Amino acid sequence: MNNGYGTTGQPAVVYLPSGTYLLQNPLQLYIGTVFVGDAVNPPVLKVASGFGGDHVIYGKDPRYGGTINFYIGLKNVIIDSTAVDPSKNLVLLDWTVSQATQITNVVFQMPNYSTGHIGMRTGEWSESAGWNSNIIINDLTFNGGAIGISASGQQWIFKSISFNRCNIAARLSGNNVVMTGSNFQDCGTGIDASGIGGSLVVIDTTTNNVGNFISSTNSYTPNSIVLENIVNSGTTVLSNGQILLRGNVPDTWYSGNAYPTSGSGQHTWIPNGQTGTTPRSSVLLSGGSYVSIAPPTYKEYSASKFVNIKSVTGLPVMGDGVTDDTENINTILAQYAGCSIIYWPAGTYIVTDTINIPVGSRIFGDAYSTAISATGSNFWNPDSPRAMVKIGNYGDVGIAQISDMLFTVADVLQGCKLLEVNMAGNSPGDVGLWNTHFRVGGAHGSEVQTNCNGSAAQCKAAWGLLHLTASSSAYIENMWGWVADHDLDASNPTTVSVGRGALIEATKGTWLVGTAMEHNTLYQYNFWNAQNVYAGMQQSETPYWQGANSASPAPAPWTDNLIQSDPMFADCNGDGRCGMAWFERVNSGSSDLFLYGGCVWVFYDGVNLCNAGNCQQKAIEIQQAHNTYLYGTNVKSVEQMIISDNGASTATSADNGGGWGGVIGSYLFNT
Repeated sequence: MNNGYGTTGQPAVVYLPSGTYLLQNPLQLYIGTVFVGDAVNPPVLKVASGFGGDHVIYGKDPRYGGTINFYIGLKNVIIDSTAVDPSKNLVLLDWTVSQATQITNVVFQMPNYSTGHIGMRTGEWSESAGWNSNIIINDLTFNGGAIGISASGQQWIFKSISFNRCNIAARLSGNNVVMTGSNFQDCGTGIDASGIGGSLVVIDTTTNNVGNFISSTNSYTPNSIVLENIVNSGTTVLSNGQILLRGNVPDTWYSGNAYPTSGSGQHTWIPNGQTGTTPRSSVLLSGGSYVSIAPPTYKEYSASKFVNIKSVTGLPVMGDGVTDDTENINTILAQYAGCSIIYWPAGTYIVTDTINIPVGSRIFGDAYSTAISATGSNFWNPDSPRAMVKIGNYGDVGIAQISDMLFTVADVLQGCKLLEVNMAGNSPGDVGLWNTHFRVGGAHGSEVQTNCNGSAAQCKAAWGLLHLTASSSAYIENMWGWVADHDLDASNPTTVSVGRGALIEATKGTWLVGTAMEHNTLYQYNFWNAQNVYAGMQQSETPYWQGANSASPAPAPWTDNLIQSDPMFADCNGDGRCGMAWFERVNSGSSDLFLYGGCVWVFYDGVNLCNAGNCQQKAIEIQQAHNTYLYGTNVKSVEQMIISDNGASTATSADNGGGWGGVIGSYLFNT
């Protein structure tokens, strides 16, 4: 707590104009702070030669542990340590933070091949830092240094990272690590994977003049390595001194636990790797790689193209957490669609009906504190759910882009679907969401925070978080769908039930890059008649109140409000370990799904911490789907990792031990 405002009540955007700023001592960021430089001409943070410290920027708020350091951002800056002795032990950025954080468009400028400088380090610099639970690190450049990134945490996706002239480009630890769309140039070692205990997936990546691309040098080697579309000359994988792979990987190469023949239950341990084929859908690709789009800055537009939603004459929008802003928000969005970019200042925008995002919309918010929040009787009926925010109508085609927004509810609303996407674009990214998140409960301003201290049945707070309908095609990057397991701003006990995480029915092309869905009751991800989906790193947690000691095994408390795509849990017979949210479901109508780096972590059994054994029975269900590829699948405390064809084939943690409990390198279904 800070002056009674908690961790979400005092947001700050610290803007740094272009220029060179000399630093003699470290900078400290805090929860709720976004430190952003000029996107056109990024400012330089120049580290003085006599710098007084071993870290230039502390990204972690020291008042809180690493796993609850949310809502922090760093964008559009250059951190330059070239004036400092190359042998000095110096970390340019401590980034021991977790979900709902963003670091993008940052350059780390260090002395070439220095022996002391590290660009970014996480989870290691002190005992008080703790571990962290991040989602994505994206669109960064590391020039020089002893190590570019030294990262330790639960899970990561590293997207569009450039390493140049580093001794070690990336020293990575964790249970589920994905790297995509990156480039390694003139580095001694590409990825030191010795600390990865689960899976390492690297796709769509190139190297030039790199010693060993992936190296693991002790007994704690990755349980699985997956490579796909890699350009490399020389040693590609070196494990405990043994060369497993040389040269390019034009298609797929994988090692570890593998299920190469779907439906047969055949389990194979492949310690030295083998090649395979992954026929990617052409609609998901650009130049042979999966589409990858940097977060928009709109720097190409003049100031006259921007409109402050709170400053439109005759259409007052308050964002004060009290006033119903629904009508004027919809009027403004319709009026300026296709001609202006709408800026939403920090605030809570109360809405009592659907906010319609029309074709031609571009909107962005502030510091994780621009919240659209639902209330009222329109969102009460769980048998006729209503979207709080709707992007386009069914069949619409055009542009709709959302950045830096937060979706939540101001009351317990069992009929509220927080976001529905219907629109497709003419090109990938025309319909996109970046650094946009869901939060249900756990913060000031919502009755979910104060009224949900009883049973799950008493707090059916929302019908679901995200629905990608069959007519949609969306690019989504850095999205956390969080149903609160604790109170961020006070100490209220919390038992919140949201029915569904992400329901994905899209067929035209969907990109999920660094997403997480946590603590939803029925499932976190549900692919229902979905086609042509790429997912890079899906992280989830099961609701803490579910488990063997739960009084409400799933589908409770939604038993009377299920729809066709929902799991019925008919075989559970009230068993609490069985009646727990699925991490992922894929139905028989789905096809061409390419899912890299999925993970589900189970931390409680309804009452107690789950420190040993399997507290959840099942994680992933696949029913007669076609062309479904899972690479790098990880679980903690789950007995049955993947169940397919009504239990005819089951992949268990006992057969696939490793990482935090279970690791499967490749699971290829009906391919």
